Amino acid sequence: MQENQWLRDESIEPSSEVIAQGLGLANNAYVCFLEKLTDHGIVLNWRYYHDGKSWLGKGLYQWTTIRGTQKETTAFWLSIWEGFFRIVLYIPEKCRAEVANLPLGDEVREKIADAKQIGKLKFFPLIFDFCSEDSFDDVFVLIDFRKAIK
Repeated sequence: MQENQWLRDESIEPSSEVIAQGLGLANNAYVCFLEKLTDHGIVLNWRYYHDGKSWLGKGLYQWTTIRGTQKETTAFWLSIWEGFFRIVLYIPEKCRAEVANLPLGDEVREKIADAKQIGKLKFFPLIFDFCSEDSFDDVFVLIDFRKAIK
């Protein structure tokens, strides 16, 4: 799969039309993914990041504490590529064993085992590329796990 990242121009905001143009046939999977986000209490916020020179979607889980304080945590990052979209979850290293025990497919378990910690940060990335809805179930298990880590 050739990897050409879409949404690199700061002046072109990620509208549904622009995203559909980049995704092509994968747009149906993207729309389905967005619908499932609502069921999991996730809001997708788009922003242009100058360090990476691209638009990224930040999957935010927002909640209100017992005292009424609004809180949020980043569940994942989303980027648009030519023909697919990419989800990246950053899992705390201290939770690696716990994540490995979740009800996930063998391929995802291998990703968890092979993922390397990022520098001094105490997280490891799990990267998923989607052009169809095939492994959404595993990703939503991980998203639910990630949003529970507050």
